[in-house]
Formats: sequence, structure tokens, C-alpha cells
Amino acid sequence: MDSSPLNTLPQDTLHQIFSRLSLRRIAAAKCVCKSLHSALSSPSFLHLLRTTTQSQPLSLVALKPSHRHVTAHPTLHAFDPAANRWIKFSLSFLPFSALHPITSCDGLLYLWASSLQNPPISPALNSQKALVVCNPLTGQFKTLPQLGSAWSRHGSVLAGSLSVVLVLTELAILYYSDNGNPKNGTFDPSISSNWLKFSSNLPSKPRSPVLISDFILTLCDVGSPWRSQWAMFKTKIANNAEKKTMQWARLEKREWGDIFDILKRPRLVKAGDDKKVYMVGGLSSSYALQSACTTILILRLDLESLKWDEAGRMPVEMYRCFMESSKFKVFGAGNRVCFSAKRVGRLAMWEEVKGDENTQWRWVDGVLGSGDGLPRGFVFEARLDAVP
Repeated sequence: MDSSPLNTLPQDTLHQIFSRLSLRRIAAAKCVCKSLHSALSSPSFLHLLRTTTQSQPLSLVALKPSHRHVTAHPTLHAFDPAANRWIKFSLSFLPFSALHPITSCDGLLYLWASSLQNPPISPALNSQKALVVCNPLTGQFKTLPQLGSAWSRHGSVLAGSLSVVLVLTELAILYYSDNGNPKNGTFDPSISSNWLKFSSNLPSKPRSPVLISDFILTLCDVGSPWRSQWAMFKTKIANNAEKKTMQWARLEKREWGDIFDILKRPRLVKAGDDKKVYMVGGLSSSYALQSACTTILILRLDLESLKWDEAGRMPVEMYRCFMESSKFKVFGAGNRVCFSAKRVGRLAMWEEVKGDENTQWRWVDGVLGSGDGLPRGFVFEARLDAVP
């Protein structure tokens, strides 16, 4: 590449050329040589992308790595549905150990991380964890105030716009909003905690919580030890007299009838429209306690009218692969929902096409580590202009 005509172009001209390409092509060009990687990673090029609308986000389905597999070269594995191929993002630029990607928002990736110091600074830090926010495409990152290991083991992490982060458990909820902490910060145990803590007051552990705009939706089991009974709860973080408050309320309507008895193990999935949410579960053949499921059903709730309708139903030939598994995992966002189960070895993906009443079902092969258990994941909207 030393003799390439590209090296004779002014950097501004090079930036203008590549800023008109798709993010998929820009990411591929960065892998060609060190010269292009440096030019397309420079702050001036990233600033140009932020001021133009040419580079659209790259919608990917990312997998969470197994906690039993911590490698020396951490990598985020993601599937590109448009190109029908898997992509690897190196996370080796992060100076932490035990990296576990968990969610994403606005082009940023959120991970649980531990300090690299061995032995740690003090015995108390053995149980300390921190949430790291990064952009795998640019290598920029920052850390949030540390949390105990119990939060990383049992908490569900939700990320929203304006750098809002929540960690939910059965007993409490932690809330954090970016207040201008320095970027590319180091893992400093002396950082004081800026997390706000709320009592959850939920009847059971929140299941598949989703953050939609400025409120949270979750499912809880309000039944007995012998029979599950699911209900939906909603809360909003409100500012009252310069103090943030949070109170859960059960979301229900008489017209819903037995909607929560139709599905076994229902889970919520965030939709591409903030006015809707999906609820996914096995379609029961009857109301009997041990009734079998006939397929997997996707229901859609309009959050303005509070009316349900059917969004998708897994084809019978595809569902046969899930019949032998007592459990299956559901994850996704936007207009995609993915399903995984033990011994299936691949993902089933459902996609709702805008402006088209038809929906698409397909298999995704090449799932890394599918033999270790149930793959889990989340949707990652990769962007070059996202800044932690």
C-alpha cells in the first residue's frame, strides 16, 4: 500500500470519499491496511460522520459469551442479517479482564468488567465489578462507578438514550445518568458511586424488563408455587421536588381477558417503535397445568390503545426443533426476535418487514459455542459516530 494512489490523496479528500459509503463498506476498508485504518479512525473523520447522514447504523445481532469461557483476546460475535454473515469485533483495546457484553444502545456496547490488577488493590475489590461503555468500532470507552459482584450476577441491565443505565433485581433498582465523567477513564476504585438506589416493591423477580422511552415494562410471576401467573408492571423515573422517584403499577385491562394464560414462559422484547412492545412465549394447547405447546407465538401490544394483536407465529417445521427443549431463550429488539434452545445448534430469527403484512422466519447457522448451552444475545446498532 506504500505505492498506492490512495496515499497521495489529501486526507480531507479521502474522508469525503469514504463518508459517502455505508458503514459496512467503511468497516471493511479499515481492515485493508494500516494507512486506511488510521485515516478512517481519526477524530476528524468521525466528526465528519457525525455531521452527515450518509453513514447509517449497521443493525447486528450480538451474542453474549458464556461466563465459563474467558479468553485472553475477548471478542464480540455478531450476525449481520443483511449480509448473512458473522462479524467479529475485537475488544482487546479495553484494559480490563473478564469482559462480558450484556446490552447496547445508540451504537454503544455495555459490558461487565473486572480490574486487571492481580492481586487486586485490596481484598474488598475481589467482589467489585464495573460497567464499561465502549464503541468497538472506534476503541473509545469509559467506566461507570463500580458495583458489587451480586449486581453483575443477578441484575438485568437496561441502557437508554442520554446515557441512562438501570440495573434491576427483585429487591432494588439502580439508576445512573452520565454527568460528564471523563472519557477513556481507567478502572479507578476510588471513584465515588453516583448510582441512585430505589426499592423495587415488585411481587417477584422482574423478567425480561425493557426500557421504552422514559419508562420500564417488565413481567412478574404473581402466581403460586404450583402454578405461574404472569402480570405486566410499568414504572417511570420522575423528578419530584428535585428528587427522583419510582413507583411500579400493574398494567392491565379487563378486555385483555386471559391473555397471560395463552403463553407459557412469556417474555417481553423491545420493538422498533416506542409505541409498541412484543410479548413472546409458547402457545399452550389448553389451560391444563401441564399442557403442551403447539408453537411459539409473538404478540404485539399497542402502548397507546393497550390493544393486543398477533405479530408472528413460528412455522410448525421450525418449531419441531424446539419441542424437545423445556426452555428456550428469546432476545432481540427493533423488528427482529431471535430464539435459541439447547441441542438446536442454531438460532431461529423472526423479522417484521415494515409496510408488509408478511413476516420472515429463517435459520441462522454458525452460532459460536452453541453446544455449551442456550445462546443469549441482544441487538447491536453499530455506529462509527457514537461516543461513550
